[in-house]
Amino acid sequence: MVTIYDIAAELGLSTSTVSRSLNNSNDVNKKTQKRVLDASCKMGYTSNLLASGLRNRRSNTIGVIIPRLNSAFMSGAIAGIENIINQAGYNLVISQSLENVGREVSCTESMLSNRVAGLIVSLAGDIGSSDHFESFEKHGVPVVFFDRVYDNEKYLNIQIDNFKAAYTITDHLAKQGCREIIHITANRLHTVYQHRVNGYLRALENNGIAFNEKMLIKCDLSDAAGKTVAKQILSMGSRPDGIFSANDVCAIGCMTELKKSGISIPKDIAVAGFNDDPDCCLIEPNLTTIGYDAFGMGELSARVMLEQLSDSFAIPARYSVFMPYHVIIRESTKKEKIGLLQFNAI
Repeated sequence: MVTIYDIAAELGLSTSTVSRSLNNSNDVNKKTQKRVLDASCKMGYTSNLLASGLRNRRSNTIGVIIPRLNSAFMSGAIAGIENIINQAGYNLVISQSLENVGREVSCTESMLSNRVAGLIVSLAGDIGSSDHFESFEKHGVPVVFFDRVYDNEKYLNIQIDNFKAAYTITDHLAKQGCREIIHITANRLHTVYQHRVNGYLRALENNGIAFNEKMLIKCDLSDAAGKTVAKQILSMGSRPDGIFSANDVCAIGCMTELKKSGISIPKDIAVAGFNDDPDCCLIEPNLTTIGYDAFGMGELSARVMLEQLSDSFAIPARYSVFMPYHVIIRESTKKEKIGLLQFNAI
């Protein structure tokens, strides 16, 4: 790579003069500056942003860590983040944890060693603690969590009210006449999934439905796991009449397997998911779900990050933003003949 030393040697100038010229300093006369710029173009010089970041203790790069890239929701969120970050003159570097906290730790270490200016994170599914983010705090690097957040007083969170969303969709199933409602959730109940479980439990209670521990099924929420849950349901002596899955992927896998075995949806079992993935409208019947704006959540996360990077920003003791969500009622839960409805949460 061509360096400022090469340009200095070529032109017979000092490296400091070359550096000031490349940085458009007023200390260098225009003729000399033009010579340097012409030579840099001719020689193929590119500035070393990483080295600049090391000198300034901050790069112009924002790091993003997400569970998986092959997610419609995460793709939308990344597009929103990039839209705002690029406009502000920052670059984006993206890593995926693949739902593994060990890999997430490695990603954070890599981001920190490359001196990212800030880090935007949606947590892995098996997260246990936030210890691996403490180094960012010590180095003055802001961290923003979105969607899957770490619920404590150290970090800024962008999320929806998962308790209310889960309550609303479980209440809808109950209002459709379901009295034996299964909830499929994650293996490890970090904040997001625990709030959804709590919303589910409160809706059961308020509808006079007794909770049965067998109705809370934990898995990795994959398509394959959904199929496995369906086989488990088919083997039950008393089958449920409603299913609420903590994501759409698992719900669709479960629906597919149930239908293969002759279960009529929603007549026999009503099924609801969470996230409003594109496949919700491809599966038959179309899947009832919780929808929220991935692109908008990404944009808001980026804006909050840029606010923290501004010199005047004072980080509050606790800062959590709840974005709006909506319940999209489709054919998979309509035991009664009602029109397609969409309810906005309060």
